[in-house]
Amino acid sequence: MGKIFRFRSFALGLMVFLVFVSSGCKKSFNPENFDWIEIDESYVPQNYIEEFIKNDAEQRGLFPVFIRNYGQEKSALASFRGANFARPNEAALALAFPGLEDWMLVDIKFKTEKGQEATRTVLYIKLEGSWRVADSGSFLK
Repeated sequence: MGKIFRFRSFALGLMVFLVFVSSGCKKSFNPENFDWIEIDESYVPQNYIEEFIKNDAEQRGLFPVFIRNYGQEKSALASFRGANFARPNEAALALAFPGLEDWMLVDIKFKTEKGQEATRTVLYIKLEGSWRVADSGSFLK
């Protein structure tokens, strides 16, 4: 009876440990889980960043442009590589930008003047009430 009890206790302990370890694992990021949104003349922006992208595309004559808005998806931030950051976290952003109020990651896909498709991942930050570009790059595979 004692051996069975110890085995059950061991098995239960192992199951609890495995559940604990697996729940603590980082969530993998896959950009394909986010839909592309087409921005053209008739698109109604959902936030300031989308409005900025729409106005910029209109001024440059780049319509339509497509975006994937990842918002504050931490796993996306951890997969981002730009000119200034590689796999940053929120603490790194706060250290680099004291007073950081908000941040957002957005993929922007458009056709260049030569007709080539280009995709950029842009890290926007909000400081002192205004949004600005902090970095641009792509996601690490």
